Amino acid sequence: MRPLYVSLLFLYLAMQMHSSFSQPAQTQTATDHFNEGIQKSAAKDYPGALQAFTMSIIQNPENGPSYYNRALTKISLNDIQGANLDLDLAIEFTPGDANAYLYRGINRTRQEDFRGAMQDFNRAIELSPNDALFYYNRGLCRLQINYTTTALADFTKAVTLAPNDVTMLIARGNCKMQLNDYKGALADYNLSLEKSPNKPLALAGRGYARFKLEDYKNAILDFNRAVELSKDDPELYYRRGLVKSRLGEFENALTDFDKTVQLNPSHFRALFSRGFCKSRLGNVKQAVADIDKSIEMGTANTTNKAYYSDFITASTLQLFGSVVQDRYKATELTDDRADAYLVRGIIRNSGGDSKLALQDLNRAVELSPTNAETYFIRGVVRSSLGDQKGALIDCNSSIKLNPRHAEAYYLRGIIRFDSGDEAAACIDLSRSGELGYSGAYKIISAKCNVTSRPTAMR
Repeated sequence: MRPLYVSLLFLYLAMQMHSSFSQPAQTQTATDHFNEGIQKSAAKDYPGALQAFTMSIIQNPENGPSYYNRALTKISLNDIQGANLDLDLAIEFTPGDANAYLYRGINRTRQEDFRGAMQDFNRAIELSPNDALFYYNRGLCRLQINYTTTALADFTKAVTLAPNDVTMLIARGNCKMQLNDYKGALADYNLSLEKSPNKPLALAGRGYARFKLEDYKNAILDFNRAVELSKDDPELYYRRGLVKSRLGEFENALTDFDKTVQLNPSHFRALFSRGFCKSRLGNVKQAVADIDKSIEMGTANTTNKAYYSDFITASTLQLFGSVVQDRYKATELTDDRADAYLVRGIIRNSGGDSKLALQDLNRAVELSPTNAETYFIRGVVRSSLGDQKGALIDCNSSIKLNPRHAEAYYLRGIIRFDSGDEAAACIDLSRSGELGYSGAYKIISAKCNVTSRPTAMR
């Protein structure tokens, strides 16, 4: 009987040990696990929080808040797809949870599912129409799909609901900048800085608005302060460099553009602007090298000569100087790089390489076919190469796009006069003078006022 007694004793002890080990697990409920997940999430222990919410879901698989909070944990762990699956279930079990729609909309925006995101934001707003955060995020989504006007309406609603939220004020200011409402943007940035004086984003926004409004002195002050607060932000140095370029401080601007490129070697706009400054300082080879890089970074013609008379040479000489030195101001490079080709063309033309310049200007026109200035500059270069027919076509395009382009009327008048169309030429020259190009009057005096006087009426 002894072996049986020993076996029963071991069985009894094993059962007791199992009971003692399993007792805590039996007493920890789904609610306990849920609360544990909340605590660990607050402590930023996201793996621990994830495990706790999972245990809560195992014990209560139809509890929407558990899925919702696990989704937030997954977002913190950058598991966007997994978060969306949890948010789908959170919405299924708690269809009135506006926040679940909000975060799914944010995730869909990150995944570039803008249509799905808009549906989620719309539903969130239906469920909670007085929550500023919902309008703010829908506005951000609309900006990404270039619905700028409706984005502005969302930001305005968000600011109305949360007037002390600096982030929403800055977002509305940024949106106004995209709509070229620089004064409206300035007002938003000012209000932001009243509430939060050391906000780099607001300082940078206000500095940029002031730059656009040609208030360069105060723009510099804003960017100086923003750089002090955020020393490693390449965009701040870039924009401050733009202001210095506009002030003609090309050496100082170069320092900022150098810093931008140091912090962000792929900042093609800074490379373009640095090249522009170098061109104004006479470093043509270095300028072209920088502009070459700005074109190459992220991107994937012959002319029939007509004639080039001494009259055209003498009459357009001033245009070349104004094109290279005055007409084109330092600007920001757009994603299509059209201005990079334009400036490189100007630099090459000023260096005597007009044929390569024309190739660049052709490309600039292809990329930005509605830019009146590009057609005009190409017209000047074409004229210098003897392609007066091509130059005339460019002048027509420039004037069509900008009926107040004084120099385009002047060049067209010169070409027309030399080709024998004197009546139309004098009309163009007169229009050029009216619009402010004083050089036109010299030609008018010499060429348009020498016709015989009309016979007096008896």
